[in-house]
Amino acid sequence: MDHSDHSNSRVFELDLLRAMVAVADCGSFTTAASRLNSTQSTVSQKIRRLEEMAGHRLLERGNRDVLPTEAGETLLGYARRMLALNDELQEALSGATVALTVRIGVPDDFATGRTTLQLAAFNRHYPQVKLEVTSGLSRDLSASYDRGELDLVLLKQRQNAREAVACWPEKTRWVDSARNPCIDLDPLPIVTFPPRGVYRDEMIAALEAVGRRWHISFTSSSLSGIQSAIADGMGIGLLPQRAVTADHAVLAKKAGLPSVDAFEVALLHRPAADPMVKELARVLSRVLAQDTKG
Repeated sequence: MDHSDHSNSRVFELDLLRAMVAVADCGSFTTAASRLNSTQSTVSQKIRRLEEMAGHRLLERGNRDVLPTEAGETLLGYARRMLALNDELQEALSGATVALTVRIGVPDDFATGRTTLQLAAFNRHYPQVKLEVTSGLSRDLSASYDRGELDLVLLKQRQNAREAVACWPEKTRWVDSARNPCIDLDPLPIVTFPPRGVYRDEMIAALEAVGRRWHISFTSSSLSGIQSAIADGMGIGLLPQRAVTADHAVLAKKAGLPSVDAFEVALLHRPAADPMVKELARVLSRVLAQDTKG
Protein backbone atom coordinates (compact mmCIF):
# COMPACT_ATOMS: atom_id res chain seq x y z
CA MET A 1 0.00 0.00 0.00
CA ASP A 2 1.53 3.36 -0.95
CA HIS A 3 1.67 6.24 1.49
CA SER A 4 -1.11 8.36 -0.06
CA ASP A 5 -3.61 5.47 0.11
CA HIS A 6 -2.59 4.77 3.66
CA SER A 7 -3.11 8.38 4.82
CA ASN A 8 -6.56 8.50 3.20
CA SER A 9 -7.61 5.23 4.80
CA ARG A 10 -7.01 6.58 8.30
CA VAL A 11 -10.57 7.97 8.47
CA PHE A 12 -12.09 5.45 10.88
CA GLU A 13 -15.59 4.60 9.67
CA LEU A 14 -18.26 4.49 12.37
CA ASP A 15 -19.63 1.28 10.88
CA LEU A 16 -16.30 -0.52 11.59
CA LEU A 17 -16.06 1.01 15.07
CA ARG A 18 -19.61 -0.12 15.84
CA ALA A 19 -18.63 -3.71 14.93
CA MET A 20 -15.58 -3.53 17.22
CA VAL A 21 -17.66 -2.24 20.17
CA ALA A 22 -20.29 -4.96 19.62
CA VAL A 23 -17.68 -7.79 19.58
CA ALA A 24 -15.94 -6.39 22.68
CA ASP A 25 -19.29 -6.02 24.54
CA CYS A 26 -20.58 -9.47 23.54
CA GLY A 27 -17.21 -11.29 23.79
CA SER A 28 -18.21 -13.22 20.67
CA PHE A 29 -18.43 -12.69 16.91
CA THR A 30 -21.65 -14.77 16.70
CA THR A 31 -23.53 -12.77 19.36
CA ALA A 32 -22.21 -9.47 18.00
CA ALA A 33 -23.41 -10.43 14.49
CA SER A 34 -26.98 -11.06 15.72
CA ARG A 35 -26.97 -7.80 17.71
CA LEU A 36 -25.91 -5.91 14.57
CA ASN A 37 -28.40 -7.84 12.37
CA SER A 38 -25.41 -8.96 10.34
CA THR A 39 -23.49 -12.18 9.61
CA GLN A 40 -20.46 -13.49 11.44
CA SER A 41 -18.31 -13.29 8.28
CA THR A 42 -19.26 -9.63 7.69
CA VAL A 43 -18.37 -8.73 11.28
CA SER A 44 -15.01 -10.60 10.99
CA GLN A 45 -14.31 -8.74 7.74
CA LYS A 46 -15.00 -5.36 9.42
CA ILE A 47 -12.65 -6.17 12.30
CA ARG A 48 -9.92 -7.22 9.81
CA ARG A 49 -10.31 -3.90 7.92
CA LEU A 50 -10.11 -2.02 11.19
CA GLU A 51 -6.95 -3.93 12.22
CA GLU A 52 -5.37 -3.09 8.84
CA MET A 53 -6.17 0.60 9.33
CA ALA A 54 -4.96 0.60 12.94
CA GLY A 55 -1.81 -1.35 12.08
CA HIS A 56 -2.34 -3.53 15.21
CA ARG A 57 -4.18 -6.65 16.26
CA LEU A 58 -7.25 -5.44 18.10
CA LEU A 59 -8.81 -8.69 19.33
CA GLU A 60 -7.43 -11.95 20.73
CA ARG A 61 -9.47 -15.14 20.67
CA GLY A 62 -9.30 -16.51 24.20
CA ASN A 63 -10.36 -19.98 25.36
CA ARG A 64 -14.00 -19.05 25.79
CA ASP A 65 -14.38 -15.54 24.39
CA VAL A 66 -12.86 -12.76 22.31
CA LEU A 67 -10.89 -10.12 24.27
CA PRO A 68 -9.48 -6.73 23.16
CA THR A 69 -5.70 -6.35 23.01
CA GLU A 70 -4.02 -3.31 24.53
CA ALA A 71 -4.34 -1.47 21.20
CA GLY A 72 -7.95 -2.72 21.05
CA GLU A 73 -8.70 -1.16 24.48
CA THR A 74 -7.26 2.18 23.31
CA LEU A 75 -9.34 2.06 20.14
CA LEU A 76 -12.50 1.10 22.09
CA GLY A 77 -12.27 4.21 24.30
CA TYR A 78 -12.27 6.47 21.23
CA ALA A 79 -14.82 4.36 19.36
CA ARG A 80 -17.40 4.69 22.15
CA ARG A 81 -16.90 8.47 22.28
CA MET A 82 -17.19 8.81 18.48
CA LEU A 83 -20.37 6.72 18.38
CA ALA A 84 -21.88 8.71 21.29
CA LEU A 85 -21.07 11.98 19.49
CA ASN A 86 -22.67 10.64 16.33
CA ASP A 87 -25.86 9.87 18.29
CA GLU A 88 -25.80 13.35 19.84
CA LEU A 89 -25.46 14.93 16.40
CA GLN A 90 -28.42 12.91 15.12
CA GLU A 91 -30.55 14.02 18.09
CA ALA A 92 -29.58 17.67 17.69
CA LEU A 93 -30.49 17.66 14.00
CA SER A 94 -33.78 15.88 14.58
CA GLY A 95 -34.79 18.63 17.03
CA ALA A 96 -34.91 16.20 19.94
CA THR A 97 -32.60 18.45 21.95
CA VAL A 98 -33.57 22.04 22.72
CA ALA A 99 -30.96 24.18 21.03
CA LEU A 100 -32.04 27.54 22.41
CA THR A 101 -34.25 29.07 25.08
CA VAL A 102 -35.75 32.50 24.33
CA ARG A 103 -37.08 34.40 27.37
CA ILE A 104 -39.84 36.86 26.42
CA GLY A 105 -41.62 39.48 28.49
CA VAL A 106 -45.03 40.87 27.48
CA PRO A 107 -47.52 43.21 29.21
CA ASP A 108 -50.70 41.52 30.51
CA ASP A 109 -52.91 42.76 27.67
CA PHE A 110 -50.61 41.00 25.18
CA ALA A 111 -50.65 37.71 27.09
CA THR A 112 -53.78 36.61 25.23
CA GLY A 113 -55.22 36.69 21.72
CA ARG A 114 -53.10 37.26 18.64
CA THR A 115 -49.80 37.46 20.51
CA THR A 116 -50.05 34.03 22.14
CA LEU A 117 -51.42 32.52 18.91
CA GLN A 118 -48.33 33.80 17.07
CA LEU A 119 -45.97 32.58 19.80
CA ALA A 120 -47.55 29.11 19.64
CA ALA A 121 -47.24 29.10 15.83
CA PHE A 122 -43.56 30.11 16.14
CA ASN A 123 -43.05 27.22 18.58
CA ARG A 124 -44.52 24.74 16.12
CA HIS A 125 -42.38 26.12 13.29
CA TYR A 126 -39.14 26.06 15.31
CA PRO A 127 -39.52 23.11 17.73
CA GLN A 128 -35.83 23.38 18.69
CA VAL A 129 -36.50 26.80 20.28
CA LYS A 130 -37.96 26.73 23.78
CA LEU A 131 -40.01 29.82 24.60
CA GLU A 132 -40.34 31.07 28.19
CA VAL A 133 -42.98 33.81 28.33
CA THR A 134 -43.44 36.12 31.33
CA SER A 135 -46.32 38.58 31.51
CA GLY A 136 -46.54 41.46 33.95
CA LEU A 137 -46.24 45.19 34.51
CA SER A 138 -44.03 47.03 32.04
CA ARG A 139 -41.86 48.51 34.80
CA ASP A 140 -41.10 44.98 36.12
CA LEU A 141 -40.42 43.61 32.64
CA SER A 142 -38.11 46.56 31.95
CA ALA A 143 -36.15 45.88 35.16
CA SER A 144 -35.89 42.14 34.34
CA TYR A 145 -34.61 42.97 30.85
CA ASP A 146 -31.97 45.31 32.31
CA ARG A 147 -30.83 42.55 34.69
CA GLY A 148 -30.34 40.25 31.68
CA GLU A 149 -33.23 37.94 32.68
CA LEU A 150 -35.18 38.48 29.43
CA ASP A 151 -34.00 38.30 25.80
CA LEU A 152 -36.93 40.08 24.18
CA VAL A 153 -39.51 42.45 25.70
CA LEU A 154 -42.63 44.34 24.75
CA LEU A 155 -43.05 47.40 26.96
CA LYS A 156 -45.62 50.15 27.43
CA GLN A 157 -43.66 53.35 27.83
CA ARG A 158 -43.94 57.10 27.51
CA GLN A 159 -42.96 57.94 23.95
CA ASN A 160 -39.22 57.69 23.32
CA ALA A 161 -38.52 56.75 26.95
CA ARG A 162 -35.89 54.26 25.86
CA GLU A 163 -34.43 53.20 22.55
CA ALA A 164 -36.27 50.32 20.93
CA VAL A 165 -35.91 48.00 17.95
CA ALA A 166 -39.40 49.15 16.90
CA CYS A 167 -42.31 51.03 18.46
CA TRP A 168 -45.96 51.75 17.79
CA PRO A 169 -48.32 54.39 19.23
CA GLU A 170 -50.55 52.99 22.00
CA LYS A 171 -54.23 53.94 21.55
CA THR A 172 -55.94 54.45 24.90
CA ARG A 173 -59.62 54.95 25.72
CA TRP A 174 -61.40 56.37 28.76
CA VAL A 175 -63.89 53.70 29.83
CA ASP A 176 -66.79 53.47 32.24
CA SER A 177 -69.09 50.63 33.30
CA ALA A 178 -71.75 49.81 30.70
CA ARG A 179 -74.20 48.79 33.47
CA ASN A 180 -73.38 51.17 36.33
CA PRO A 181 -71.74 54.32 34.92
CA CYS A 182 -69.79 56.68 37.22
CA ILE A 183 -68.96 59.57 34.88
CA ASP A 184 -71.48 61.96 36.51
CA LEU A 185 -70.26 61.40 40.08
CA ASP A 186 -68.38 64.21 41.83
CA PRO A 187 -65.67 63.65 42.86
CA LEU A 188 -65.10 61.16 40.03
CA PRO A 189 -63.95 57.68 41.23
CA ILE A 190 -61.02 56.33 39.24
CA VAL A 191 -59.62 52.82 38.83
CA THR A 192 -55.88 52.68 38.26
CA PHE A 193 -52.58 50.83 38.43
CA PRO A 194 -50.37 51.37 41.53
CA PRO A 195 -47.98 54.36 41.83
CA ARG A 196 -45.41 54.39 38.98
CA GLY A 197 -47.79 52.11 37.05
CA VAL A 198 -48.45 52.96 33.43
CA TYR A 199 -51.23 55.56 32.73
CA ARG A 200 -51.74 56.58 36.38
CA ASP A 201 -49.97 59.97 36.37
CA GLU A 202 -51.37 60.84 32.92
CA MET A 203 -54.95 60.08 34.05
CA ILE A 204 -54.63 62.33 37.06
CA ALA A 205 -52.98 65.14 35.05
CA ALA A 206 -55.73 64.92 32.38
CA LEU A 207 -58.57 65.12 34.97
CA GLU A 208 -56.93 68.07 36.74
CA ALA A 209 -56.42 69.84 33.39
CA VAL A 210 -60.21 69.86 32.83
CA GLY A 211 -60.96 70.75 36.46
CA ARG A 212 -62.59 67.44 37.50
CA ARG A 213 -62.34 66.49 41.15
CA TRP A 214 -61.34 62.83 41.55
CA HIS A 215 -60.43 60.13 44.05
CA ILE A 216 -58.83 56.72 43.55
CA SER A 217 -61.45 54.08 44.36
CA PHE A 218 -59.58 50.94 43.23
CA THR A 219 -55.94 50.07 42.58
CA SER A 220 -54.65 46.84 41.06
CA SER A 221 -51.43 45.72 39.39
CA SER A 222 -53.43 43.20 37.34
CA LEU A 223 -55.06 44.26 34.10
CA SER A 224 -57.96 41.84 34.61
CA GLY A 225 -58.52 43.35 38.09
CA ILE A 226 -58.73 46.84 36.54
CA GLN A 227 -61.06 45.64 33.74
CA SER A 228 -63.43 43.99 36.26
CA ALA A 229 -63.48 46.93 38.66
CA ILE A 230 -64.45 49.33 35.84
CA ALA A 231 -67.10 46.90 34.51
CA ASP A 232 -68.59 46.52 38.01
CA GLY A 233 -68.98 50.29 38.48
CA MET A 234 -66.06 51.03 40.82
CA GLY A 235 -64.97 53.99 38.70
CA ILE A 236 -63.71 55.08 35.29
CA GLY A 237 -60.30 54.15 33.94
CA LEU A 238 -57.91 54.51 31.03
CA LEU A 239 -57.36 51.30 29.06
CA PRO A 240 -55.52 50.34 25.88
CA GLN A 241 -58.06 49.91 23.09
CA ARG A 242 -57.40 46.13 22.92
CA ALA A 243 -58.37 45.73 26.61
CA VAL A 244 -61.85 47.31 26.28
CA THR A 245 -64.58 44.65 26.70
CA ALA A 246 -68.34 44.44 26.07
CA ASP A 247 -68.93 45.28 29.78
CA HIS A 248 -67.30 48.69 29.27
CA ALA A 249 -68.69 51.89 27.80
CA VAL A 250 -66.15 54.01 25.91
CA LEU A 251 -66.50 57.62 27.07
CA ALA A 252 -66.93 59.83 24.04
CA LYS A 253 -65.43 63.31 23.66
CA LYS A 254 -68.66 64.85 24.98
CA ALA A 255 -67.76 63.47 28.45
CA GLY A 256 -65.17 66.27 28.42
CA LEU A 257 -62.12 64.08 29.05
CA PRO A 258 -58.97 64.88 27.07
CA SER A 259 -57.46 62.07 24.97
CA VAL A 260 -54.20 60.65 26.32
CA ASP A 261 -51.74 59.75 23.59
CA ALA A 262 -48.43 59.89 25.43
CA PHE A 263 -47.73 56.16 25.22
CA GLU A 264 -46.16 53.69 22.84
CA VAL A 265 -45.54 49.96 22.75
CA ALA A 266 -41.81 49.31 22.34
CA LEU A 267 -40.02 46.12 21.30
CA LEU A 268 -36.51 45.62 22.69
CA HIS A 269 -33.74 43.08 22.22
CA ARG A 270 -29.97 43.38 22.39
CA PRO A 271 -28.07 44.21 19.18
CA ALA A 272 -26.09 40.94 19.36
CA ALA A 273 -29.19 38.80 20.00
CA ASP A 274 -29.41 35.27 18.58
CA PRO A 275 -30.95 35.11 15.04
CA MET A 276 -33.95 33.26 16.55
CA VAL A 277 -34.60 36.19 18.91
CA LYS A 278 -34.54 38.52 15.90
CA GLU A 279 -36.88 36.23 13.96
CA LEU A 280 -39.32 36.21 16.90
CA ALA A 281 -39.05 40.02 17.06
CA ARG A 282 -40.15 40.13 13.40
CA VAL A 283 -43.15 37.89 14.19
CA LEU A 284 -44.21 40.11 17.12
CA SER A 285 -43.68 43.24 14.99
CA ARG A 286 -46.26 41.95 12.50
CA VAL A 287 -48.77 41.38 15.34
CA LEU A 288 -48.11 44.85 16.76
CA ALA A 289 -48.45 46.55 13.38
CA GLN A 290 -51.95 45.00 13.01
CA ASP A 291 -52.85 45.54 16.63
CA THR A 292 -52.11 49.27 16.67
CA LYS A 293 -53.92 50.07 13.39
CA GLY A 294 -57.19 51.99 13.37
